[in-house]
Amino acid sequence: MKAILITFDQAYYERIVTMLEKNNCRGFTAWQQVQGRGSSDGEPHYGSHAWPSLASAIITMVEDSRVERILSILHEMDVATPKLGLRAFTWNIEQTI
Repeated sequence: MKAILITFDQAYYERIVTMLEKNNCRGFTAWQQVQGRGSSDGEPHYGSHAWPSLASAIITMVEDSRVERILSILHEMDVATPKLGLRAFTWNIEQTI
């Protein structure tokens, strides 16, 4: 099992939740108002007067067999609208309770 942390412009929220549902990834935790700035390009998401947009984040635990498909779909979304900013990070889950 892997954790996927997805950080994205708030405009993506419904699309990402729908994509997770369609790929049988039922459980997730979401943060609606996250601030940040990409490491190489894209607009900052600070929620300020100068940079009014905000980001969101979702973490989901996914069976290994689904990870590549999820990352591929997220990559396609990012390529289609690169200025919005979308990143995904994965790591192994050792145990759950």
